Amino acid sequence: MTMKVSVTHVHAGVPVLGQERTLESGSISFTTPALDLDALVTDRGVPGPAFDLPVGEVISFLEATGEALRADKAGYLQAALESLSQISALSRRMLDNCYERLSAAFARPSLEFQLSQQLPIGALDGWLPVRPPGLPTSFARAFPARIVQILAGNTPNVAATSITRSALTKGVHLLKLPSNDPLTAPAILRTMADLALGHPVVASFSAAYWRGGDRAVEDVLFRAQYFDKLIAWGGESAIRNALSYAAPGFEIMTFDPKVSISLIGREAFASSSILKDVAALGATDVSVINQDACASAVFQFVEGSIDEVDAYCELLAAELAVDRPWSDGLASPTPEDLRESIRGLMGFEELYRVFGDFDGHGLVIRSSDPVEFHPTGKVVNVVQVNELSDALNWVTMATQTVGMYPTQRKAALRDRLASRGAQRIVELGGAWNLPPGLSHDGFLPLQHMVRWVNDQG
Repeated sequence: MTMKVSVTHVHAGVPVLGQERTLESGSISFTTPALDLDALVTDRGVPGPAFDLPVGEVISFLEATGEALRADKAGYLQAALESLSQISALSRRMLDNCYERLSAAFARPSLEFQLSQQLPIGALDGWLPVRPPGLPTSFARAFPARIVQILAGNTPNVAATSITRSALTKGVHLLKLPSNDPLTAPAILRTMADLALGHPVVASFSAAYWRGGDRAVEDVLFRAQYFDKLIAWGGESAIRNALSYAAPGFEIMTFDPKVSISLIGREAFASSSILKDVAALGATDVSVINQDACASAVFQFVEGSIDEVDAYCELLAAELAVDRPWSDGLASPTPEDLRESIRGLMGFEELYRVFGDFDGHGLVIRSSDPVEFHPTGKVVNVVQVNELSDALNWVTMATQTVGMYPTQRKAALRDRLASRGAQRIVELGGAWNLPPGLSHDGFLPLQHMVRWVNDQG
């Protein structure tokens, strides 16, 4: 049965409704307004609407947007949630939790913290004096940029994060809506338009849906003639497509696929109650967005004997079947290609042991070396190690989050983890907690979302 979903476009802050186009994606039929490419780009000769808006006014408007999202008087969020629940891989319970947190991205303390951590004070609002040794005073400004963004739709919170970051940097932004969530971003932008249509922040945003990789669209839009930068979220194919547009004057910034892990010390086996608590923390990190987030652990390195590690695996498999705020106890069954890879291991009982089943409650593979395939769909590979430092051999530049237990062992390993390429080191159970303002995928996003311009003396 085909599900029909109506998608709203936004042209320079003005919501556009219509059903002129129909695009199929699997069992979903998206109807959208006509794709007006001219309306999605702006004249470089005209400053962006918010280029000279004081950042304090931007924050005040975003704070008001957060209040409007909580009230949802026009029902945009509720309507988006109802439609999204029909097409999303996430359960309605998880979507409810995500939508309840959307307004938190617009809270003033969060916005002010991001700016304080990532940009010099005043750099967005004007030219700051710079005094090179022995040279005349120069000036520098974090100038607003024109950016097209390929959003991810694995969680609705990506839309809120992208909109707040974009508004804070005062640029002109075109949001390419994702097929797994083309609804949340327009609902937020429509709320902003109702709040103050024509406001400089509102007028800085456009949004549209087209099939990702459509060269007839992207060859026109993805060029320095219209935009300074392309921000791409997504899997390998989406990122490779985005990188193919790299050109002089057109910068590519990616939130690309990452692998996250856990390091669990032998302290976890101090008692049966401690081990059960650690297994719950480990399951929390494995199952973030049903393991569809880059921060979700897919490999866990556990320091102990085979018997101890098997005891942990048994508890972990049981904990994966528990509902949590950002994961379902019962998710989609294990994909067939992954099942075949796992069945191939079952014939080597001296090397591998499997806990759980393929039914979506979660599955754990214990081994002495990481498996050669990529676990997904609430499947985790627990690797028995004699020392936590043994796990460093498998840390690379693609390693995003490392969850550690106990916390006090982080200090001894964090420099070596960072040297290998790890980007975040957190307490076990804290993979999902990424406060806005800290680095994301190894860099500070706001610094990359502006153009640094010098006026030299």
